[in-house]
Amino acid sequence: MVHYSGRVQRVGFRYTASSIARYHRVTGWVLNLADGRVQMLVEGERKDVEECLQAIRRYWGERIVDEDFDDREIEGFTEFEIRA
Repeated sequence: MVHYSGRVQRVGFRYTASSIARYHRVTGWVLNLADGRVQMLVEGERKDVEECLQAIRRYWGERIVDEDFDDREIEGFTEFEIRA
């Protein structure tokens, strides 16, 4: 799981992250948090997950001020979704 901080809400972050995730064939979800961060859970092959997260960093650049990672057990999602 990743928590993104910075200018990551009200800029299309969830939609773009979802598109990037689907392109990289990973599953999971992305969610805006009340404190202004975005939370994202990504599952898949290690290489695909790493490439997905790198693509998100490249796309959003300086809007991402911090990324906080937390390893989780695989939950077995079958698609990538945007959560409200």
